Amino acid sequence: MIRPKTAPAPLTEIWRGPIAESVHLGHAVICGPGGDVIEAWGDPDVTAYPRSSCKMIQALPLIESGAADAAGLGPEQLALACASHQGDPIHTGRVEAWVTGLGLGEDDLRCGSHMPYGEETAHALIRAGDKPCQLHNNCSGKHAGFLTLNRHLAGHADYVDLDHPVQRACLAAFEEVTGESSPGYGIDGCSAPNFLGSLRGMGRAMAYFATATEGADARQTAAARLRDAMIAHPDLVAGEGRACTLLMRACTEPVALKTGAEGFFIAILPQRGIGIALKIADGATRGAECAIATLLVRLGALDADHPSARMFMNKVLTNCRGLKVGAIRPVPGLLR
Repeated sequence: MIRPKTAPAPLTEIWRGPIAESVHLGHAVICGPGGDVIEAWGDPDVTAYPRSSCKMIQALPLIESGAADAAGLGPEQLALACASHQGDPIHTGRVEAWVTGLGLGEDDLRCGSHMPYGEETAHALIRAGDKPCQLHNNCSGKHAGFLTLNRHLAGHADYVDLDHPVQRACLAAFEEVTGESSPGYGIDGCSAPNFLGSLRGMGRAMAYFATATEGADARQTAAARLRDAMIAHPDLVAGEGRACTLLMRACTEPVALKTGAEGFFIAILPQRGIGIALKIADGATRGAECAIATLLVRLGALDADHPSARMFMNKVLTNCRGLKVGAIRPVPGLLR
């Protein structure tokens, strides 16, 4: 994260007993239907990597190019293209079928492998004496989308290369929907380039996804289909017990949510034409999950008393004996 011009604002507090023991600082923007910032905390112009929070942007060329329709992709595959899934069978089975349907195999992916985030699935692998494969990677759906686009473009096998037509298309889409030129890139955990942008730009992009209408034009159609696929399949976007899945299910209106590594989070609220982007300065996921839940409550899209809202917005901390010793909660004023 490039040093902000304005200091990060307190967003989330960690309480123990009578005091706030720790505070997570960060930056957040809420952008309206025209893309303008209507509320902000910290520095709206801070530059950061959106990490996996921008997967729906990376998936725009998949649809705009005609590759998705040529491959017969439906909402489930589009949701997986935007996902950071936890490697459970509902994820890996669908990605495997998708890649196989392209006439390709797991070894054509370029995301690498890691243990599945789903605890039961990870334990099952260990018990069986098996190792994870690339299908278990949380980004395997995004990479299946890259493979689909690559086949359509007839590109070479290393589709994650910066100068590959797939990544050039992703950069063009990123700069167009954020409304700014990216000042650089880093290599993400899955080996794909992740382009730098401002928080304002990401908020603007999410507002674009919120207002996109299928049939208006190719870009809006792509954005609307990806947004609606995420909303329709929260279990594929993340997985059971994960913040994106639980909070999307809990919201009182359609909302698409997507976490990113190092404390990034976005929200797309189509009924309001609103986009949210936030970044916790120290990269803490717990701070980002609390902040996004709080902003959803602030906007009236989430009931503060819903168990999933309480899980992330007012999470009780227990010690090794199960005693309640503290809580994670938003700073005073973030709820209004």
